[in-house]
Amino acid sequence: MSNPPTKGRFVAFEGGEGTGKSTQAQLLAAALRDRGQTVEISREPGGTSGAEAIRKLLLHPPGKGWNAQSEALLFAAARADHVARLIRPALANGAWLICDRFVDSSRAYQGGAGGLGDDAIQALHEFGSHGLRPDCTILLEVDEARLTQRLAERDGGASDAIGGRGADYHRAVAKSFRSLADANPDDFRIVDGTGSPEDVHARVLESLSHLVTSA
Repeated sequence: MSNPPTKGRFVAFEGGEGTGKSTQAQLLAAALRDRGQTVEISREPGGTSGAEAIRKLLLHPPGKGWNAQSEALLFAAARADHVARLIRPALANGAWLICDRFVDSSRAYQGGAGGLGDDAIQALHEFGSHGLRPDCTILLEVDEARLTQRLAERDGGASDAIGGRGADYHRAVAKSFRSLADANPDDFRIVDGTGSPEDVHARVLESLSHLVTSA
């Protein structure tokens, strides 16, 4: 009789627009696969067909868009489907789940910059996703001048409904992320996102040594 699979690992990449989360998630997934690990890579909002449908509503909203409460509820709904249909099954099967954003984005964007407060976001997450937390959250930080240049090169002046908000909003997001990380050092690893993707990847691997070496 075969042994049941070992519980997987869950790593989330967080940070503001243009910090390199998607690139680093892909690089980490490739590095883990090279080590023989089974890896699922996903994103928020998204990851399942239902959550991807909600993603379209959030990033390209109808009419005048969503107020902060509606936005938070939509993110929580997408996350609940994502957790139930993809994340928990992957972890139960022993896979690594690498996610581009998770609940801490809602805490920083809607809770912090959006003014809803952390308690409201945490309550939605507890109800929708039973409070699931990553094993480790990587917060990528890049200074504002570099981010402005990156976003101009990436988006060419076009952006979605959330990414296109003003500089003050995104400064508030960055401040919220840092506050969350400073208050929860056991959950977060802060990684300098400047330099080449390979340089940042090396820092990410170093920050995850406590998980990677034990896998």
